[in-house]
Amino acid sequence: MTNRPDLRLVGGDRAPAAHARATPLPPAFDLLAAYPGHGGFFFERKGHGVAGGPGLDANGGSVLDLLRAVSATSGVGPVVVGALPFSPGESGRLWIPARAVRKGADGTAWLVDVTTDLDPAPFTPGRVAGAFPHDAFTDLQLFERPAAAAYEAAVATAVSRIHQAELRKVVLARALDVEAGRALDPRALLHRLRAVDPSSFAFAAPTSANASLVGASPELLVRRDGLEVRSTPLAGSAPRSGDPEEDRANADALAASAKEREEHAIVVEAIAEALGDRCERLHWDPQPTLLETANVWHLATRFRGVLKEPAPSVLDLVTALHPTPAVGGHPAANALSTIAELEPFERGFYAGPVGWMDAAGDGEWAIALRCAELEDARATLFAGAGIVADSEPEREFDETEQKFRAFLDSLRWG
Repeated sequence: MTNRPDLRLVGGDRAPAAHARATPLPPAFDLLAAYPGHGGFFFERKGHGVAGGPGLDANGGSVLDLLRAVSATSGVGPVVVGALPFSPGESGRLWIPARAVRKGADGTAWLVDVTTDLDPAPFTPGRVAGAFPHDAFTDLQLFERPAAAAYEAAVATAVSRIHQAELRKVVLARALDVEAGRALDPRALLHRLRAVDPSSFAFAAPTSANASLVGASPELLVRRDGLEVRSTPLAGSAPRSGDPEEDRANADALAASAKEREEHAIVVEAIAEALGDRCERLHWDPQPTLLETANVWHLATRFRGVLKEPAPSVLDLVTALHPTPAVGGHPAANALSTIAELEPFERGFYAGPVGWMDAAGDGEWAIALRCAELEDARATLFAGAGIVADSEPEREFDETEQKFRAFLDSLRWG
């Protein structure tokens, strides 16, 4: 007889044997109605994804074994959700929600309750509503880490090391602390973020008991559906403009930039190597394409592959890929040590993977970008830029400023 894995509630108490029960919901169900706020999880792109509350701790041991220990009474079973930190080896936050809603790309929606023998409580979805924006933040409410001069000096140091062949690329980030003067609402912020850019991955995951990382990432780290695997790394960017001619010129300049294409090529090479070892077949765009988001143009490359059997789970693929040079650099070890030396803050879950996985090993994970950590009346925003040999410190600082300004506008609604 095989012992069942030890299921534990978030917080550490041992949970009794559990099973999953799925109930269909109307196709028009809004996932945001299933997100309870701090302590819950939300992950959605173009209306499909997963949302839910706290539940069974899935950190440590085999996540797939824990999922399979929850017996499902229908074809729609439980999922593991959560986020992993940027730094490899640090502890993540993964759990099986006691109550979650899963919504597929085909429009089907299911309420999945992970329960003991007792009947679950009635499902009462939250109200989804917009809000009016608050006043713009003032300079007295904003605290940057590092300020312009220090960040530009860090970029110059990184460029010097690249010229000395210590690095080929490194991503240097900044943090912006906001004292909002009011309680910040992750649900209201998510409502705004997905309205601004529904093609991005809107997400929220707890970082502590009273704090959540909330954002809208344009970057798919990896998706697995059976043996099919996909990834769409981004690297290289240019600002959007309200003037159509200027906006088109920015996009064309990005596509033609040798500096931006070099930055992008480094990422493509790393993804091709990591996925190629695990695939029977792997194809990707021969040239990067332009990806349009609400505020930024990106260079993107679409990967599609068929995994070797036995296929690694999507979480195994996440571990193999992260951190890509899109958020770290190359060579990885040198880039990570440079980041630790030159960035005056801990990234935590910023630029780490966020997503979900089911008991088949399928799932979808994005990189936690374009985000802020919310706690009470305080928000910490994050933004980075990829540094290569031709990087100019002032231009890299401007890139982070543009990303901050776009997110600050959305934060006024939260």
